[in-house]
Amino acid sequence: MTGAGAVVASSLDLVFQTRDGPVHALSDVDLEVAPGEFVSFIGPSGCGKTTLLRVIADLEQPTGGTITVNGMTPEQARLNRAYGYVFQAAGLYPWRTIEKNVRLPLEVMGYPAQERIERVRRALDLVGLGDFARMFPWQLSGGMQQRASIARALAFDADLLLMDEPFGALDEIVRDHLNEQLLALHARTGKTVCFVTHSIPEAVYLSTRIVVMSPRPGRIIDVIESPLPAERPLDIRESAAFLELATRVREGLRSGHSGPDG
Repeated sequence: MTGAGAVVASSLDLVFQTRDGPVHALSDVDLEVAPGEFVSFIGPSGCGKTTLLRVIADLEQPTGGTITVNGMTPEQARLNRAYGYVFQAAGLYPWRTIEKNVRLPLEVMGYPAQERIERVRRALDLVGLGDFARMFPWQLSGGMQQRASIARALAFDADLLLMDEPFGALDEIVRDHLNEQLLALHARTGKTVCFVTHSIPEAVYLSTRIVVMSPRPGRIIDVIESPLPAERPLDIRESAAFLELATRVREGLRSGHSGPDG
């Protein structure tokens, strides 16, 4: 571990204490995410993918090991607004317009009024919602609402974007479209992305690296470098290289289930 990565975890453990006894959520996680990477975390339900994302975001505290975010502790990174977080649900306030929803964290952080206006405009333009700023969430489709959620996370221009299954509730056609847009957004901004998904095709299509996790306690059982080119039309999913990569991810998931903790 060099310590220079966007995220660096070493021997990371997390045990939750519950009324029924300890629950070992993460076990001996070693990982380095380089600046500008798009890293997907995939594994069975309950394997610790979201927990790991929440540790990075300082929403959960590890019980062992170390982790840094842009060279800082997760707490320092949170206080320094070093990351944006996109949740599974868009979480927009229905009584605020899209523009005002995106502006909300900037208001909380105390940005000056003119800077708020400029940041919101840039963020909405990045996700293709510049013409929908004055509309309310209920006037937009589910996919557009999720784009607004991404704009909100981009508004304060953090280098790191944490995304917890942001497209999991959307239909396949909308999901494909947003995958294309997210890939283009990553190319334009150069942000580091940590992305949780249950979908093998989504992980393979989006990622520069794919982290395969075991059933609980969550361990990293494979880290797969993608050989795919940076520019990826949707039909790349029919290519031999894509299918070979998807097969390796699937085999990793199966081997994790067949291990001693599976």
